Amino acid sequence: MAQSKDGNKAMTVKPGRFFCFGMGYSAGFLARRLLAEGWTVAGTARTEDGVARLRAQGIDGYLFDGSASMENAAAVLGGVTHLLSSVPPDGVTADPVLQHHFDDIARMPLLQWAGYLSTTGVYGDRNGGWVDEDSAQEPTGPRGMRRATAEARWLDLWWEKDVPVHLFRLAGIYGPGRNALETVKAGKAKRINKPGQVFSRIHVDDIASTILASFDKPHAGRAYNVCDDDPAAPEQVIAYACDLLGVERPVLVPLDEAGLSPMALSFYRDNKRVSNKRMKKELGVRLQWPDYKAGLNALLTQD
Repeated sequence: MAQSKDGNKAMTVKPGRFFCFGMGYSAGFLARRLLAEGWTVAGTARTEDGVARLRAQGIDGYLFDGSASMENAAAVLGGVTHLLSSVPPDGVTADPVLQHHFDDIARMPLLQWAGYLSTTGVYGDRNGGWVDEDSAQEPTGPRGMRRATAEARWLDLWWEKDVPVHLFRLAGIYGPGRNALETVKAGKAKRINKPGQVFSRIHVDDIASTILASFDKPHAGRAYNVCDDDPAAPEQVIAYACDLLGVERPVLVPLDEAGLSPMALSFYRDNKRVSNKRMKKELGVRLQWPDYKAGLNALLTQD
């Protein structure tokens, strides 16, 4: 079997019609790879301008902001073979997509594969310890709790309606335009001194590769952690980015003196290392960027 440039085996699935609720940053990378392979790609945006941008990229764009059902949903979804949702909880409901389209998805006649992009936040805080997909879900904040609820609702589609659902728990996402190098160049980098704190990360290219691998090796009802091999302290990542750019590292500051937003502070509530063994063993994923150093070096070269 041929291999792609990232070392993963090339897809053997026949090109079909892919649809994504919430065609954002991560799904956009996946969409471009599918378009290059001859797939028909469609997805939603929250605004009319967003829909126009999708269409300019060769993607069939539709409006869905989570407040109401997508128009003509049955017709739009009728020919879809592969469905992904990257729409997060909105603070009102755990999953706006299933709030409005649970039954539509259950009745999709040609659907072969469905996926939901979740987060490793469903595991909560483990004081730096390791978690895998069999670890209990113990989210520490409202966002993680809503994600856990959303996962359970997607699995209802599998257990109750035989929809082939797969869950992908993403670590901290970085890639072109969204990475520590950009933060340093923008003058917004901070090095937070919280001893023992680690985060897991994943390059957006490797997210796409993992989903494509699941197309080839579907395991309905299964969850996968999507992360690299090197959980690391956030201050180390900023320091490395500064070194690559040849700029002075910011001084270390205590967490309670860093002036972080409530959203940023919430990420420091959880401290864990996330295992990606199932992703590699069951799907055969070979990470193109196995740690943040490899990823940042490549991004610097791309820039």
